[in-house]
Amino acid sequence: MTDTVINATTKRFPTAAPNGEVARVLLSFLATAGLFYVNIMPALVDGLIDGLGFTNQQAGFVGSANVYGAAFGALLAVFLIKKIPWKRVSVLLLLSLIAMDIFSIYISSAELMIGARFVHGFIGGLLVGIGFAVISRTTEADRTFGYLLTVQFGLGGVGLMYLPGLVPEYGTSVLFFSLIAFSFVTLLMLPFLADYPVQKKSPEAVASGPLNIKLLALALLATFLFQAANMGIYAYIIGMGKSAALEMGFISSTLGVAAWIAIAGSVMVIIFSTRFGRLVPILVATTLTVVGTFVLHYSEQPSMYWIANVGVGITWAFVISYLLGMCSSFDETGQTAALGGFASKMGLASGPFVAALLVGEGNYDMLINVAVVALVGCMLVVFLPAMRLDRQQ
Repeated sequence: MTDTVINATTKRFPTAAPNGEVARVLLSFLATAGLFYVNIMPALVDGLIDGLGFTNQQAGFVGSANVYGAAFGALLAVFLIKKIPWKRVSVLLLLSLIAMDIFSIYISSAELMIGARFVHGFIGGLLVGIGFAVISRTTEADRTFGYLLTVQFGLGGVGLMYLPGLVPEYGTSVLFFSLIAFSFVTLLMLPFLADYPVQKKSPEAVASGPLNIKLLALALLATFLFQAANMGIYAYIIGMGKSAALEMGFISSTLGVAAWIAIAGSVMVIIFSTRFGRLVPILVATTLTVVGTFVLHYSEQPSMYWIANVGVGITWAFVISYLLGMCSSFDETGQTAALGGFASKMGLASGPFVAALLVGEGNYDMLINVAVVALVGCMLVVFLPAMRLDRQQ
């Protein structure tokens, strides 16, 4: 049998070959379930505004609280991942996510929603941290992160295509039901994953000495800046389109199609892995992200809005796969991978938070400019750790 098929075992359920393609897909669902709301963030923010009458700032703070909770959950995973039975804990966390999403359906107060989503985020972040740590125990973790982004953008595209149109008819509950469905499907997949025990550190592991700690810190900072810049824009991308007098049908279809086309970015990571190193792919793709983000200044032209969203979607999926893979390369236990997840979520949370403060009643130009500066900062910060890892490879 090849690596990509499910191997029979003496256990109750057959388990996927640990480094096979099936396992990479199953792990992608596990690492997505706790944070899937990020992939439908524009629909979530806009749905809270239209469905519950939240202000721009309130809706932004809800999204931000959700991801800040996830960041702290991911940080806790760093300390727990070597000590816990990750499969059993994952079952408990998935059931807790479903319970919190059901609870959120009945909330209409902005303050209570912010608190509830923070708790939901914390639970989900712990789950994602576990997922990232397990992914780092696979061979060619960059490829597995490529599968992760493929799942996120593929299903996120479906959500962005249909959910905004369903909110006016069914209310915000449709947003939370979509999250419940994803968690339930992931729960059904969990038994088919192998155990992925912690392996002894190999001589090739790079996490040794103070210099490597500094390089890890730079890799984490680059991940934070990249995610913050992109999510700050993404959380308000629907409002940006409305402000440019674009029709809602065009906006939602553009975002859905852009998410699907963005899969090309993650597929390229699956194909290339680290064949061309990390530095050059990251710098080239981030430069294209800067250009695509700046093009949003011209969103009143539908073609520019479409090109910017599709282009940034592809490069976002491409770069973040490499950044997360780079963070996971600093050790083999999964702790630095979980730290990478923490940095990623802090960026995903801080982006909408800063954006909520900048946008006000519609100051999207300032938001775009700040995002461009953050992306340039990412390019400067990532240079040294990526170059060092490329040399060691």
